[in-house]
Order: sequence, then structure tokens, then C-alpha cells
Amino acid sequence: MLKLPPLNALKSFESAARTGSYVAAAAELNVSPAAVSQQVRNLETFFRRKLFTRLNNRVVLTDAGEAVQAGITPALEDIATLTRRVLAASARGRLVVSVIPSLAECWFMPVLAEASPLAIDLRIENDPVDFAGSEIDLRVFYGSASYPGLQVAPLFRDAVLPMCSPAMAQGLTILTLPDEMLIHTSWGQDFASHPSWDEWFGRHHPGRRVDPSKGHRVGSSQLALDFARRGLGVALGQRALAQEALRKGELVVADAASLPLGHDYCAAWPRAKARKPGLVQLTDSLRSAGSRR
Repeated sequence: MLKLPPLNALKSFESAARTGSYVAAAAELNVSPAAVSQQVRNLETFFRRKLFTRLNNRVVLTDAGEAVQAGITPALEDIATLTRRVLAASARGRLVVSVIPSLAECWFMPVLAEASPLAIDLRIENDPVDFAGSEIDLRVFYGSASYPGLQVAPLFRDAVLPMCSPAMAQGLTILTLPDEMLIHTSWGQDFASHPSWDEWFGRHHPGRRVDPSKGHRVGSSQLALDFARRGLGVALGQRALAQEALRKGELVVADAASLPLGHDYCAAWPRAKARKPGLVQLTDSLRSAGSRR
């Protein structure tokens, strides 16, 4: 059987040691200073050591007090962390879903809105993610990332194609478009392959050469679409991210020739969580949305 000091005494001691005052500890714990003092005396009786000395209106740890504080502070922090985790899990019962930033708003959110109501804890983050440490139930990511030991399902393979505003599309000919009107995308760490205008022209119009030092350069595929939508040029837009803007007529396809990305977008989840309520429903919705593209 574990021999442990009383928890209330530990809490009072830890607060007084941290704040340096029985009065401050009492305000933090919502008790009287006398109650804090009594709890500290109980702890001193338990350890048979004096833990504080008084200095004017403050208290100072003795050597024994410093040793006790060094041991109990991390232990109480661990207990507090565990308590928050367990209470949060029991209170919400939400699916913890982690999504790559490039898909979160323009693809994942519309899919979620169409699915049956689910309570989720949505996290937008880059790869790699810590499934165990962050208690993640489902990850939606670009398939160049590696999550060994998890159940992985491909969702769809996206492609890029020239897109621009309706006004710019009037009389537009891609082959004669000045390099200054091309919008280049810096794809970032999520993508192992980087579709470029040079690659697009090389596949569909080999005679055209591109000067990458000219035109706009933006830091994400979504920003490239925003630039194009505002009439700032022609972007190699991702079809999955542009669906809403194309439907609303904010963007149009300037040339139907496309260039596929190098990998699929995928979903991954721990095998042990495969039967968690809502997980199968959400993965089915994601797969269905991917197949409709």
C-alpha cells in the first residue's frame, strides 16, 4: 500500500512555496490563510521536518522544504494534466481530426458540412504529427508523408490546371501570355513534388519557355488561387481547392490541360481506434467526396 501525504496539505504547501506567501496561497486556493498554515503544519508533521521559515510577511523554504517541492511539483503537474485530459475526453467525446493546412478550409470543411453532424476537435497542422502524444484519431495529409503502423486510405489524387478570373479569360491565349502574368506557387514542406509552370508547359506546350524570375510568387496554393481570383494573373490552381470558386464563377479554367500532383491525399488512423464512434462515418464521407472529384 502506498504511503502518501494528504493531498490538501500538498496543494497548500505547493501554492505557498510557489507564491512565497500564505496569504497569496489562500487567495489562490479560495481558503483562509489560517487554513493554509494548518495544512502546512500537517505536512510538516507527516514528514517530521520544518518546511518553511517566516520572513516578515513571506515564507521561505528550508532545505527540507526545497527537497519536498522538487518532488511534488512535477507530480502535481502530472496529476493536473491527466485530470484535464480525462475530463476533456469524457466531456466532449469528440473525434480529434488533424488536417494538412492546404486542404482544411477549401476541401475538408465543405465535406464535413455535408456529412451527418459530428463533434470534432479540428487541428490544422503540418506533417509529421504525433498521433499518440496529441491523441489524434484521424489525420488527413498529402501522401508523401509517412505514418508506419497506421491504417492508411487514399482519398484522391489532385491535379493543377491554369485558372484565372473571368475578366482575364476574355481573349486569353496561354501560349502568348507574358511571363509577368504567371502566378508561381511555393508549395512548402507538405509537398514532395512541386508542379510548376515550366513543368506544365513542358508537358502540354513544349515549345514555350518560362522565366521563373518574372510574375508573382506566393507561399501557398490557396494564395495562388486568391491572386488569380482578383485578376492578378493566371495560376496553376488545385482543382480540389478551387471547386467552390469555380462553381461561383469567381474563377474559370483558362486551359483544360492538367498536371497531376505526385501523390494522393490520404487519411490515416490508429488501428486501435478504428471502431471509435464517428470515425468510420467521417472516413466514408471523405472517401466519397474524393471519388466525386
